[in-house]
Amino acid sequence: MAEGRGRQGDRTATAGAGRSRRGRPGHDRESLLRIAVGLFNERGFDGTSMDDLARELGVTKAAIYHHVSGKQELLRLAVDRALDGLFALVDELDTVPGRAVDRLEHLVRGSVTVLVDRLPYVTLLLRVRGNTPVERDALERRREFDRIVAGLVAEAVADGDLRGDVDPATTARLLFGMVNSLIEWYRPHGHIGGPDLADAVATVAFDGLRTT
Repeated sequence: MAEGRGRQGDRTATAGAGRSRRGRPGHDRESLLRIAVGLFNERGFDGTSMDDLARELGVTKAAIYHHVSGKQELLRLAVDRALDGLFALVDELDTVPGRAVDRLEHLVRGSVTVLVDRLPYVTLLLRVRGNTPVERDALERRREFDRIVAGLVAEAVADGDLRGDVDPATTARLLFGMVNSLIEWYRPHGHIGGPDLADAVATVAFDGLRTT
């Protein structure tokens, strides 16, 4: 009888352990994406395996595949999070009053806000190099955004609001080179918030570019 009770106790303990494991907090796709982006930024996309991600999450690879098809889908979700924020700003341009330079400033300020709000995703976007179809698609969308910015710069030059002795495409690259450089040093909860950072970028950029 004592042996039977021991076996029963073992089974009870095992069942209890199983219940404990099943009760561990799970991950939805959003938390999975957030942790994956952190690893991609820390180790590089190519340097992060699904095994690495599973260990970081404390789950099996099968649990990850329940939410996504693999690393490429995680990368696409991540870079789209950044790019969709930028193109949402483009969609707003028709509602911005004023001249081309005002729309350009709206785009620059908004881009800083997107960067601050989606910093890990923008950081990852700016590090892709075109090694995979997902990365090449992301780079093409970035080039499309750059063309929109260059078009606004050219309009503002034609309006006489920006100096015309610098090639518009070069001006666009310099403007967003300044915005993109924020990923190298900006940290949330630091001494400057998103709105103040947008003001600072706009002041440096446009006080140096305006003709009046």
